Amino acid sequence: MVFPLKNHIGEVYEPFKVRFLDREITGLEPDQVLVKVRASAICGSDLHIARGLHPSAPLPVTIGHEFSGDVAAVGSAVTKVRVGQRVTVEPSIVCGKCDACRHGEYSYCEHISFTYRNGDGSMAGYVVVKEPYVYELPDYLTYETGALIEPLAVATHAVRRADIRLGETVLIIGAGAIGMMVAAMCRRAGAAEVIIADFSDSRLEMALQVGATVAVNSGRIDLEQEAARLTHGRGVDKSFECVGRESCFNQAIMTLKRDGTASIIGIYEKPQVQFTASRLVTHEIHIQGAQSYCWDFPIAIAAARDLPLEKFVTHTFPLSQLQQALDTALDPKSGSIKVVVKP
Repeated sequence: MVFPLKNHIGEVYEPFKVRFLDREITGLEPDQVLVKVRASAICGSDLHIARGLHPSAPLPVTIGHEFSGDVAAVGSAVTKVRVGQRVTVEPSIVCGKCDACRHGEYSYCEHISFTYRNGDGSMAGYVVVKEPYVYELPDYLTYETGALIEPLAVATHAVRRADIRLGETVLIIGAGAIGMMVAAMCRRAGAAEVIIADFSDSRLEMALQVGATVAVNSGRIDLEQEAARLTHGRGVDKSFECVGRESCFNQAIMTLKRDGTASIIGIYEKPQVQFTASRLVTHEIHIQGAQSYCWDFPIAIAAARDLPLEKFVTHTFPLSQLQQALDTALDPKSGSIKVVVKP
């Protein structure tokens, strides 16, 4: 690999608009790895960015952080990654020095960020990353399904934080890719009933194929009443909010049993929500968040052996058609679940 190297990248520069830029990669630090991107999936957070409403990523942003590719070059101190290796990448950036990092809880890093917020989005020809965050793709993963390890790791982290127990009943609000992956991982963790709610019948049908046991179209059926009926008035043990709306937040807490736990995963374009605070007291419920991952990539890669991740990929585009790819992912009528861009 000869440096400096021209890198062609796609950037959202104003709401709903993409432009392409060329940036030079001048070389690698000793612990860095250069990955040639082969597949990059559009994430829900990319759509928040595309609308100009991501609370932590003001425009312009080089989007993309769900990706796989080939190792094109390595720094002088890299020992566990080799040129030519098929890989996926955990896009975390942490300091390694704060108390959380020193205790191995790097998802709580005081300075946590992610590659796309630092200008290294994967809607590009190449991405430069640190060696510890590079994972080899096993033979059972293609580049396309390898790009989905990142959202599967998000789901893995949320399910692990929720401490799903054998025989529990869980409710997942939102049958996007993350919601469906949460359903799959809840079943793997031992949940007996996995109820998933969405407005889309096609997404609900797919959710039943990957792990959900009950699908509820909450556009036609009152979700709180249905959850009460399905649990004989008791409420669900755990809930997962995977949309990022106030109404869904309220559903997540109002459907819980006493001493139940709601995990909030969705990104809120409108971060202020109102809810019935007395529910915290009367039902002694727990509300927690789940962001990113912490030692979850290896678990997600192992779990992917038995999951039909290829079902999630509904559309593919070349990088030159990134605008069309984003428009497709943003269009609820497109039927898209995961749109994959292939540089």
